[in-house]
Amino acid sequence: MKTKPPKLLDRLADAIRVRNYSYRTEQAYSMWVRQYIRFHKLTHPQDMGEAEVIEFLNYLTLTKDVAPNTQNQALNALKFLYRHVLDRPLDELNNIARSKKQQKLPIVLTQDEIRALFREL
Repeated sequence: MKTKPPKLLDRLADAIRVRNYSYRTEQAYSMWVRQYIRFHKLTHPQDMGEAEVIEFLNYLTLTKDVAPNTQNQALNALKFLYRHVLDRPLDELNNIARSKKQQKLPIVLTQDEIRALFREL
């Protein structure tokens, strides 16, 4: 009797556990791989490559407006998938629209607001 090969997400979890990554990393990477597959209409990652990874990362940045750390986590998850699970390391990923750190404007009180604040103290 033939046994089925392990599913992609099971192989991903095994690769993460062998390398002693944290459980939270495993959860995050699995989530990003599922989102990547869904974004490409359930196409198996083995049938995709750099172009699809770039398209997904650009979607996260340009459409979803994710933070830079979020985009980096998605990129690392996909690099891990291709390198350690599919044994197809990604080539250079050029033309990725990088998320920019959103500038936080300082909150400044007017002189009247400061006077009112001091009166209440």
